[in-house]
Amino acid sequence: MRNRVKRNPRILVVTPEITSLPAGMNNMGGFLRAKAGGLADVSASLVGALFRQGADVHVALPHYRRMFQIDVGKLISDELRVYMSNLHNSRIHLAEDRIFYYRDTVYSNYSTDSFHQALAFQREVINNIIPVVKPDLIHCNDWMTGLIPAAARRMGIPCLFTVHNIHTLKKTLAEIEDRGIDAAPFWQNLFFERQPVNYEESRENNPVDFLTSGIFASHFINTVSPTFLKEIVENYHDFIPENIRREITGKFHAGCASGILNSPDEECDPETDSFLECCYNSENHAAGKAVNKIAFQSRTGLTVDQHAPLFFWPHRLDPVQKGCTILADVLYDLVHRYWDSGLQIAIVANGEYQKVFKDIIAFHNFYDRVTVCDFDEQLSRLGFAASDFMLMPSRFEPCGLPQMTCQYYGSLPIVHDTGGLHDTVNMLSEDGTSGNGIVFCNYDSYALRWAVDEAMRFYRKPAEWKHGVIARVMKEARQRFNHDVTAQGYINIYESMLARPLVIN
Repeated sequence: MRNRVKRNPRILVVTPEITSLPAGMNNMGGFLRAKAGGLADVSASLVGALFRQGADVHVALPHYRRMFQIDVGKLISDELRVYMSNLHNSRIHLAEDRIFYYRDTVYSNYSTDSFHQALAFQREVINNIIPVVKPDLIHCNDWMTGLIPAAARRMGIPCLFTVHNIHTLKKTLAEIEDRGIDAAPFWQNLFFERQPVNYEESRENNPVDFLTSGIFASHFINTVSPTFLKEIVENYHDFIPENIRREITGKFHAGCASGILNSPDEECDPETDSFLECCYNSENHAAGKAVNKIAFQSRTGLTVDQHAPLFFWPHRLDPVQKGCTILADVLYDLVHRYWDSGLQIAIVANGEYQKVFKDIIAFHNFYDRVTVCDFDEQLSRLGFAASDFMLMPSRFEPCGLPQMTCQYYGSLPIVHDTGGLHDTVNMLSEDGTSGNGIVFCNYDSYALRWAVDEAMRFYRKPAEWKHGVIARVMKEARQRFNHDVTAQGYINIYESMLARPLVIN
């Protein structure tokens, strides 16, 4: 077996989405933006931090031509030659398949389309990209890369698998192999719906679970917060499939699982954010946030009043996970209770619960007090800068980014004590010398109402004292939640994995 312990081992990061890549990796890196959620930010920050630290890092992702705004058909021969040279003589490796070329979103609402996309991506990584890169370690992310750890184990390459979300897909070996992946050499490293007898018996009618396969076959796994890993192992959430929970628990007890917090997008910096009406920092945040609040209120139809307490909701309106149901339960009560204070609530998010909030606003004619807007990156950033508090009452949360991002902008998070929220938000102390937000323990509307009451109590404190607390939170967030800290966590895992012997099947 080749020596895997190198001074600067080659790392291949495999991800279905990303926001940006360092210019030094390839001069096309700035165009390669395909984002559906936090995975894109995490992938970009990890690759960027590893590259800045001098690591021999490579990245594999689908070639989303439309999202990358690259029209190969319009390139003349010289431009096309340079373009292809840039792609194939770099650290960026794009999986080529027509299914990626004309997409305008990373994921599809149709499971069949998602399956074909996932298989095309993994086929190119297994058949073409891994043989070219010859990595010493592979880092995979979520169910769309779930077959790669099984192939990597067969090749003798250590593989880290990061679980961002508990979502999976199941298909048979026959369906997988019909899309160009020869799974016969590594089928024993996959996780099947039932215990397989042999390859032939299982090929046609024993579905492979993609996410569980990634967990099962990888040499090490991580979740995106320590507490969410603990909650899975302790069977805290009844929605997590038993196979996934059991495999994660097995890795944990074997010493092959950990939790690493994500970090906010590096572009989320109120001192340089071009989406803001007025940039600011921890020293002058009071004046800067007042200007941005007026701009945000004007754009969204809220009453223009820089003294109105503004509560911001920047994440998707998912009634199963995100807690929008308990906000809807108390929306009228909160606005009515703090009517004289001018309390405002701004929702900049998509999701099935958007209509519920719009109906509540229409019924009570709260248009100048509560606003609901489709998600827009520019408006969302302005909302962080304008708001006094950020609402994130999630029922469960693998990690979450808004509760960290809002602290960058001087907006205090109001969160349910779960998962990554537990790891990133601590209750403000009475004297304001510790803590960074408002935390409630019970997942219900009464607890959320208590948390808003606590926020309003803070809001009514003397301005000078309050501004000092917010300045402290902003400074501490920069030190605690950043890409270099996150990247170091992954580097520590890489070093541990490369130093231990492998089991090869």
